[in-house]
Amino acid sequence: MIPSVAEHFPALRSGFSYLDNASGAQVPTHCIEALTDFLTQGSCNVGQPYAASVRATEVKARARAATAEFLGCAPEEVILGTSATALTFQLSRAFSRLFRAGDEVVISELEHESNASPWRWLEAQGVGVKVWRARWPEGRLEPADLRALLTPRTRLVAVTAAANSVGATPDVASAARLAREVGAWTIVDAVHSSPHQLPDVRAWDVDFATFSPYKVFGPHLGCLYVRAGLLPQLPADKLWFVPDDSPQKFEPGTAPHESLAGWLGALRYLREVLGDGQAGRAGLQRAFERIESLERPLLQSTLERLLRHPRVRLYGPPEPQGRVATFYFNVAGHAPRAVAEHLARHEVGVGAGHYYATLAAQALGVMPEGAVRVSLLHYNTPRDVERLLAGLDALP
Repeated sequence: MIPSVAEHFPALRSGFSYLDNASGAQVPTHCIEALTDFLTQGSCNVGQPYAASVRATEVKARARAATAEFLGCAPEEVILGTSATALTFQLSRAFSRLFRAGDEVVISELEHESNASPWRWLEAQGVGVKVWRARWPEGRLEPADLRALLTPRTRLVAVTAAANSVGATPDVASAARLAREVGAWTIVDAVHSSPHQLPDVRAWDVDFATFSPYKVFGPHLGCLYVRAGLLPQLPADKLWFVPDDSPQKFEPGTAPHESLAGWLGALRYLREVLGDGQAGRAGLQRAFERIESLERPLLQSTLERLLRHPRVRLYGPPEPQGRVATFYFNVAGHAPRAVAEHLARHEVGVGAGHYYATLAAQALGVMPEGAVRVSLLHYNTPRDVERLLAGLDALP
């Protein structure tokens, strides 16, 4: 591991190999210190003239602006919440008041349930839900298959930027273009892609997007992008005095200001440590170029070795292109949970299950037990991969 990266993550000092990063990334000291500083200097709510309240007000405003830089949008297009799932269900409730019986929604087969269940819930009022099937076993989404599903009644297309199961990275921009041709909105789930690839909602040309800072080296939060001009049309259960064009209509209650401060710390880590100290989105772009350079060799090596392993059945793209460093596989003769427990005893942490990607698990025929998942980030090392493979080889 490059020391300049490792030294910023206290959890990595234990020597344990964290290979379940898709469940949540480790956090750098920048995040921990920012969160601690906020709480120790006086915790309170926003809008009042005394110092602690002024600080909380500034933190929330800075977090909104910084999240906009991360997404590539304007601050007024950003909604801050508790989780991507909660925010998506809020959107679903809004759409339930806009969509009518006979309208249609298309969801991809690679979706995490946070970008599937909220739309299937609309079936109760007569909205039709279609599934954009992937090409298996690679887990590839073909735009032509989406085109065949779209009709003048299509209102929404839901697609992930990176599958949290097999790691495939669909062509989001093509999906959004096809949806727009029939007058439909597009929502992209960038939760799994965002620690690997900097989101760009303008380049994708999508209407809505979600991601979770806790996957991007920050605290547990959720963020939602809503394209400018759409927010006033969306019904919300809100306080009566909150304007219809304000992001606060989808931010009920008191914000977790300390977590917003921690998120700002995580972004500072990206810019200062990986982004050569550059400010703004340029610093983030440089940081993700560095992330790509650190992850790519690990992705290639792990992919090659899992594909060659005589007892491993790997699902998902067999080439480094079109995927992130997330590997979904089963081991002959062993249940996924048993493999994860065995690896834990070898100081290697991996996941076992369906990871809420139930459509993909059903398509692969691995429900309900699912599969083993190994998910690497830029702070992982060749040593982590060696320990993983040694642990697999040590299975009886």
